[in-house]
Amino acid sequence: MQLSSLQALNAARAKRQAAILITDLADAHDRVVVEGDAVEGALGAEIEQRFRSGKSGAVEIDGRPLFLNVHLPPPRIVVIGAVHISQALYPMAAIAGYDMTIIDPRTAFATPERFSGVELIADWPEDVLSSGPLDRYSALVAVTHDPKIDDFPIAAALRAGCFYVGALGSRKTHAKRVERLMAQGFSEAEIARISAPVGIDIGAATPAEIAVATLADVIQAFRRRSLSVAGGESA
Repeated sequence: MQLSSLQALNAARAKRQAAILITDLADAHDRVVVEGDAVEGALGAEIEQRFRSGKSGAVEIDGRPLFLNVHLPPPRIVVIGAVHISQALYPMAAIAGYDMTIIDPRTAFATPERFSGVELIADWPEDVLSSGPLDRYSALVAVTHDPKIDDFPIAAALRAGCFYVGALGSRKTHAKRVERLMAQGFSEAEIARISAPVGIDIGAATPAEIAVATLADVIQAFRRRSLSVAGGESA
């Protein structure tokens, strides 16, 4: 690997950006493409598919044998609310390969006894997220039903371009949420990114079923996420 490529990969890793190391197997020349870089033609289409799947592999493009080594930041789910849905969600998220953090300032809910083996932070989301901000490889799931707790992280997730933003609540509850977000200056298009009620509509009724629907929604959003970023175009 060329030194410039190694430096580019390290820089992408530090910024939690996705990158692909492209090596020409005929002459060993390599280069790095960061998610959002404009790449045209058949190679651009292959790069887009690799960014979405996360799978490395060999391919022949325009008669050249290439190996695409994909480096994706570990996707994570940040859940606001240490509730029954969260209890069901975190073991499933781990199986699916997602890191997960649960944030809830209510110490009666956020206890190690209820959430063994998951990162649990009993503090206000605005304090937690100031030191560990959200990004494009984060999913935000708000399930407290309390706007004093949910509203800040939802707004932060929209601003950060999280690949998924979901919120629990009825349509009436969400309508009031929309009003509050619009008062903060968010556009209708930005607010429309929120999955509310949270999760894919499978008729879920129990906390475990809502957790299944939510994880399915998160996975779908991750695999179908936009690859364009500020300052760049979709591959």
